[in-house]
Amino acid sequence: MSKPLNPMRRRELLQAAGGLALAGAAPLALAQDKKIVVSDPGGPYTAAYRRAFYDPFEKATGIKVINVAREAQPVAQISAIVKSKNYIWDVTTLTLSADIPYLESQNLLEPIGLKAADFPDVMPEAITANWLGVDIYSTVLAYRTDKFKDAGPKNWADFWNVEKFPGRRSLRRSPIDTLEQALMADGVPVDKLYPLDIERAFKSLEKIKKHISIWWTSGAQAMQAIQNGDVDMISTWNGRAQTAIENGAPVKIVWDQGLYSIEGWGIPRGTPRAELAKQFVRFCADAKRQAAITADLAYGPTNRRSFDSIDPKRAEILPSAPANIRNMALPSPEWWAKNRQAVTERFNNFIIS
Repeated sequence: MSKPLNPMRRRELLQAAGGLALAGAAPLALAQDKKIVVSDPGGPYTAAYRRAFYDPFEKATGIKVINVAREAQPVAQISAIVKSKNYIWDVTTLTLSADIPYLESQNLLEPIGLKAADFPDVMPEAITANWLGVDIYSTVLAYRTDKFKDAGPKNWADFWNVEKFPGRRSLRRSPIDTLEQALMADGVPVDKLYPLDIERAFKSLEKIKKHISIWWTSGAQAMQAIQNGDVDMISTWNGRAQTAIENGAPVKIVWDQGLYSIEGWGIPRGTPRAELAKQFVRFCADAKRQAAITADLAYGPTNRRSFDSIDPKRAEILPSAPANIRNMALPSPEWWAKNRQAVTERFNNFIIS
């Protein structure tokens, strides 16, 4: 017959057993607490991404996706996040031409190891080692059909032709896209834009400057301007023009000489949830997942097989549909990374002079 334990010894053993139990439970608790924080532009983006990516990823992996809306320009935020190591989010939307060259040159993106060869159905320009593009939008010419009927402007030369196409005009208050449009208006072919001839671009802009009623600074402002009839023609994002159309405005989109941009996912370098974030980024290359975005946003997929799952009528209004993208250009990420600061300074001075 064994002796009963004294109270002190019994308490020590119970505490040790409890510690072992907690230690054994910790990995299980961590496994059940897998999550990533994803930032997006908010509004319709959040709803579209939730249905197309966030919820399906949670269901497939058990990794919870918490989404937060962020500022329109994420570059400064990523720099602050990485330098402070305060990882308020693990994945964010980034635009190829505007964001990726700078972030990669500053080593601010987590290495993912993506290769175009691993995603043969995805447009090769939508993949870098550290970023995956999942949707395409375009800066296009749009005009009011109640002003021009079917005889509206067909290209940027027409937009610049104030005698043949009189009316109120609007351009974006940004050198990106606007300088390219000025050059196309002056006769530069869409596939010969780079390197941009800056002097020629500003001479072209000088010709149209006094005819610009609104230099818009946000997509919402641009949409309201064409939807309400404040202007008769505009350079705007196709999704904003499409929303105006769906709201009943007599607006037509001109795809020729559009400038398309690719938006996708990048990871701030050093986030402790990097491996989970990489799973999410790769998941978003899926053709059916990208097709699902188009039900909510008039943006095209980067995975060409996505069109197998998109209604043909819906495909007609998407920038990456073959009939629409064939006469568009992708603004050069390399050129803008090198010249953006100086050109932006000159453009801002041009606007206020």
